[in-house]
Amino acid sequence: MPEPEHKAVLHRYLRLAREALLWKLEGLGEYDVRRPMTRSGTNLLGLVKHVASVEAGYLGDTFGRPFPERFPWLDDDAEPNADMWATPAESREDVIGLYHRVWAHSDATIDALPLDAPGAVPWWPEERRDVTLHLVLVHITTETCRHAGHADVVRELVDGAIGYRAGNANLPDGDERWWEEYRERVEAAARTAAGRA
Repeated sequence: MPEPEHKAVLHRYLRLAREALLWKLEGLGEYDVRRPMTRSGTNLLGLVKHVASVEAGYLGDTFGRPFPERFPWLDDDAEPNADMWATPAESREDVIGLYHRVWAHSDATIDALPLDAPGAVPWWPEERRDVTLHLVLVHITTETCRHAGHADVVRELVDGAIGYRAGNANLPDGDERWWEEYRERVEAAARTAAGRA
C-alpha cells in the first residue's frame, strides 16, 4: 500500500475513535457527562479532556509543533488527575471545543509530515523517546480507542445507552427482555465456573 493510502487509513481510524468518544456525551445533561461512575472517578467529559490533552502532546510537542494553548491541569503544581475531570468553570462546550481545536492541530501535523517523519516524545524514557509519525499515529489511535471503550462502559452505567456510534450499535438487536435474559445467562455461567474453582 502506498504511503498516502496507509496514512489515510491510520488517520481514518483515529477520526472514527474521536467521533465515537464524543458521541458518548450526546443527549446527556451536565451532571451525567461529569458524573463519576467508578471508584477512580471515571467520567465522560473527563475522558474527553484527558484525550484532548494527550493527543495535543503526541501530535504536537513530539514533532516540534506545540499546541498553542496551555493546559493548566498538566502543570507541575496541578492537582493529580486534574486532566481526568472538568471543573465547574470548564463547560462541556469548552472541553469539546478544545478537543475540536486539538483535532485541527493534529490533522495539520498528520497532513504535513510523512509517516517516517522523526519525532521525540519528551516524557518517554530516553531509550524509547525517538519515534516516527507512524508509531505515534498508532499509539494515539490506540489510546483514543481505549478511552472510547471506557466511555462505552461509563455511558451504559449512566443511562443504559449502548453502541458504537449513531446508526451502528455493533451489538445484537435485542429488546430489554432479551438483554435481561442474556445477562442472566452470563451471570449463571460465571457462578457455575466459580463453583468449580
